[in-house]
Amino acid sequence: MIATGQISENVMRFTAIGAAGALMLLSVSTSLMAQRADNQIDPRSVELVKQGRAALAAGNVEAAGDALESALAVDPRNREAFITLAEIARSGGLPGKAIRLYREALSLEPNDTATLRGQGEAMVAKGAMERAKENLAKIQKLCAKACGDATQLSAAIAKGPPVTTAKAEPAPEPAATPTAKP
Repeated sequence: MIATGQISENVMRFTAIGAAGALMLLSVSTSLMAQRADNQIDPRSVELVKQGRAALAAGNVEAAGDALESALAVDPRNREAFITLAEIARSGGLPGKAIRLYREALSLEPNDTATLRGQGEAMVAKGAMERAKENLAKIQKLCAKACGDATQLSAAIAKGPPVTTAKAEPAPEPAATPTAKP
């Protein structure tokens, strides 16, 4: 006969093993889902990206951003939505936001040289030259021979971050001094 303590110990042991197995299966299924090819993106999300690009081409940045964010709500695996939002952020003078959005796209496809270049150019704009050089090294490693993305990022690094000048405020007019009448 098995003691009650030994039964509960065995149940706990199997429960822990079962929980670990379930977590492993969940992890594997999640990672497989995360690696869907671009052609497996939800068609509604793809359509929203098209609408966003059309709005951007028409000069309506706000509508473009709304459509692209909706595309990501429908399918957060849509790299094109992240990349287009990053381009909008860069053109709006927000390199930090662009870097983050490019990072999201790169988490889905780390070997996309165009995205690495875009992120590297945003890093240059932010003044993060060493990180931009790391992106350049990744691109050079991915390209079998010279490629346009490496050339463009190399040129951006050589040029350096944009020079910002402080906007000078006009000097206040001197206070009028009272003149003494003789």
